[in-house]
Amino acid sequence: MLKKIQKKWGVNKWQLFLIITTFALGGSTCAKIGKQILSYVEIEGRIGWWTIYILLLFLLWPMCVITISIPLGQFKFFKNYLGRVFNRLTGKK
Repeated sequence: MLKKIQKKWGVNKWQLFLIITTFALGGSTCAKIGKQILSYVEIEGRIGWWTIYILLLFLLWPMCVITISIPLGQFKFFKNYLGRVFNRLTGKK
């Protein structure tokens, strides 16, 4: 499975390791920042809290991943990746 991903993305094993690490660190950082932000806001009910938390993660995640990709040397990959994701979400080709 990893060989398929390597071939599809055109990366070597070391780059794939750094990409997966960036995904993991970006997601974890995003979750921690989102919880910190929501700790300052009083929200009634668990459904409201989870709804706002998920929306906040959706907005924060690209910024966290791009920021973490810079020191790991994967900025170009994630800039292209997020561009493709954005294009698919907006229906552009």
